[in-house]
Amino acid sequence: MSIKVVALDADDTLWVNESYFRKTEEAFCQLLEGYASMHNLERELVRTELDNLPLYGYGVKGFMLSMIESATRISAGTVSAETIDKIIELGKKLLNEPIELLDGVEEVLRSLQGKYRLVVATKGDLLDQERKLKKSGLSHYFHHIEIMSEKDDANYLKLIRHLDIKPEELLMVGNSLKSDVVPVLNIGGHAVHVPYHITWVHEQINHTIEHENFRVVERIDQILAFL
Repeated sequence: MSIKVVALDADDTLWVNESYFRKTEEAFCQLLEGYASMHNLERELVRTELDNLPLYGYGVKGFMLSMIESATRISAGTVSAETIDKIIELGKKLLNEPIELLDGVEEVLRSLQGKYRLVVATKGDLLDQERKLKKSGLSHYFHHIEIMSEKDDANYLKLIRHLDIKPEELLMVGNSLKSDVVPVLNIGGHAVHVPYHITWVHEQINHTIEHENFRVVERIDQILAFL
């Protein structure tokens, strides 16, 4: 591989993220348990989140608004102001969760720094992602930070133009097949999938990937074996 840039996803690749969302979702369902079953509450919240993605994008703020909207619809407008306040507090707590680095992340960054240009390529709310990166203590490892509204072919092409590299000189490392692997392979880059034990439904795909530029590792530090 003629790699010049190693790009890494942030949430659930560098640090824990989805686990906090699941914990918040459970707390939301407990607040609304008087209106519907846990299963129906979860299903309604996910449906609302997905419907709202074109409006709010990814991140905690959109999730908070979707919780409020779901609560209002599930309760037929009868949910109390006190419950809405509690939902807002759940969102604020989620914004202030500690940054828990995943095993091997800093070792990998130390090993690769100086050998490749390191880039964070993530999506979500700009302020939230910037805050998490600052709290992580990892900023100094990275040549460039790219926070996308969507991780698709067009935005990855925009990234490689900004970095002044060819597609085949990019290696993307991440936990999402949909966001970190498929679009990078589509444009001619290389991709490594590092699965996380929880995957948001929107990031799941229903087909297998077979491609000469694609690898799967169990832990992020295993990429050092071929870089």
